[in-house]
Amino acid sequence: MTKKLKKNLVKIIAGGVVFLLLKCADTLLAHFLPDRFPDGLASVTGTNAGWILPLALYLAVYLFVGFSVLRKAGGNILRGQVLDENFLMAVATIGAFGLGIYTAVKTGAPEGFDEACAVMLFYQLGEWFQAYAVGRSRRSIAELMDIRPEYAVRVLDNDTTERTDPASVSVGEIIRVLPGERIPLDGTVIRGETALDVRALTGESAPVQASPGSYVLSGSVNMQTVIDITVGKVYAESTVSKILELVENASNQKSKSEQFITKFARYYTPAVVFSALALVLIPTFISGLAGDWSVFDKWLYRGLSFLVVSCPCALVISIPLSFFAGIGGAARNSVLVKGSIYLEWLSKARTFVFDKTGTLTCGNFEVVKVVPEENRERILGLAAQAECQSNHPIAGSILRAYGKEVTAGEYSLENISGKGVEARGGHTILCGNEKLMQDRQIDYVPNDEPGTVVYIACDGIFEGSVVIADEMRPDAAATVSSLNGVGCRTVMLTGDNEKIAGRVAQLSGVTDYKASLLPQDKVSEADKLLRAKKQGEYLCFVGDGINDAPVLMQADIGIAMGGIGSDAAIEASDVVLMKDRLSDILTSVRLARRTMRIVYENIWFSIGVKVLILVLSALGLANMWLAVFGDVGVAFIAILNAMRANRKFTD
Repeated sequence: MTKKLKKNLVKIIAGGVVFLLLKCADTLLAHFLPDRFPDGLASVTGTNAGWILPLALYLAVYLFVGFSVLRKAGGNILRGQVLDENFLMAVATIGAFGLGIYTAVKTGAPEGFDEACAVMLFYQLGEWFQAYAVGRSRRSIAELMDIRPEYAVRVLDNDTTERTDPASVSVGEIIRVLPGERIPLDGTVIRGETALDVRALTGESAPVQASPGSYVLSGSVNMQTVIDITVGKVYAESTVSKILELVENASNQKSKSEQFITKFARYYTPAVVFSALALVLIPTFISGLAGDWSVFDKWLYRGLSFLVVSCPCALVISIPLSFFAGIGGAARNSVLVKGSIYLEWLSKARTFVFDKTGTLTCGNFEVVKVVPEENRERILGLAAQAECQSNHPIAGSILRAYGKEVTAGEYSLENISGKGVEARGGHTILCGNEKLMQDRQIDYVPNDEPGTVVYIACDGIFEGSVVIADEMRPDAAATVSSLNGVGCRTVMLTGDNEKIAGRVAQLSGVTDYKASLLPQDKVSEADKLLRAKKQGEYLCFVGDGINDAPVLMQADIGIAMGGIGSDAAIEASDVVLMKDRLSDILTSVRLARRTMRIVYENIWFSIGVKVLILVLSALGLANMWLAVFGDVGVAFIAILNAMRANRKFTD
């Protein structure tokens, strides 16, 4: 809780305590000593002007608690912004005091001082809860804001250092990061080995190892030893700057619901002010024509109650707050949403289009099959011997699958361009594609499995084949299945061939797919899907944010995988999955739907109660206390309801 919130809470509590003491004293005196103090505090002085004492006491509490509202109302009037909630509250409460004075002068018995004071007290309490709720939502996002570096330590030519603003450091300069400090700029480690805490970036609790040659991201915390880094990006282009810009602008894109509320309040407020005036003047004038002007105070009281309850606080506060809390709740789930409009659209998303590589798959090659399986160990061993000096991803997948350390030893290895590798030593090992087998006249067994097929022969005899394919994300099938289960259409677009695409489509469970697409073809296919969707439904494209940037921007909602460290993801997408976890898409959809449910609950509840109490106020069946509930009470309940959107999604 901030100092300002604490100060305001203390003020509200102090004012509330004094108000309760005054109210109790007033009630107890009139109840237990009716002969001596028939009008409570107004009878203490024993004069006809005794009402001045309760007026002064309640007015003191009113000014202590509500002076800021009066100041805002006055300032807004000077700026030409007259009809807002501060104006309504100031007019209604000051009018209530005026009506109380009028009644006291007329009858000698004060009425309305306590009600006017209570209205302001409860209004300020509602405002405090609004500020607290916003702060609570902001704290969820503020954990990301903590990644902002305060300084960078530049290493000079003579190995001395100077502390400077990160924005003043250029690409190619060397910075030094001590244990416990946050890395201020993206770059490559050139000296030192350490572990990095990346929780603020990805939510991942396990430290990441960094050594010379490792590319490190700004916002990470150095946990162990001193490291020197060659700066790779200026601060404005660094990971931390991109994330902070995204977070700070998260509320700029307003949803349709928020836009409606803004327009609604613009017309609603002047309408109720003039309605309140009409409620006072028209019945009074009609009665006055009949010779009875005494009803003015009755209709003035109704008009003031009407003004109090008509204040659209619950709507203008709780609706934006619901979305802000939803964005905060998304951040708590390691999902960054660029604006409330995307939360609203996510709740109505019915088509999800996936890229393959880096999205449904990890982008890492792995051995998925060895034929024949009973000779797996020998086949992988021969292949590993031939590939042990290669840095090709396919060679790496074979070595990982074999799992044992292999050196060239007595073998001389020859790379045969476009075909494979030949290893000569104790044996002659061939490891490559069909062309290599055909060139060496090996009687091999073709393998039609989807993926990259590597054939292995030893001393002229075919041993078997290894199928290598992109590794599926562990949560891909479950995520796609869940989306299919809630009535969504799932489509995969990929540049890979039909065979590989079919395998991934089958493993992931997407309802449809298109293969062998060029980048421009993906845009064309996405455009067809956009035109085919129903009115009021939205399309999401999920990609890695690099080569898929055009489609990410074309879709209604672009969701980026691999957002950390990817400028394209942050620039082109509307939603960034910080943990690079596909299952967070489903979490985002559920969170968006929960947020919209809360928004609609607040809209209907606020309008329903408002209309009911407005009618009762106009008919004289609601006093100022009920009007207080109709304004502050409804706002308070709506704010508490909105705060539910900030919870971490677990259901």
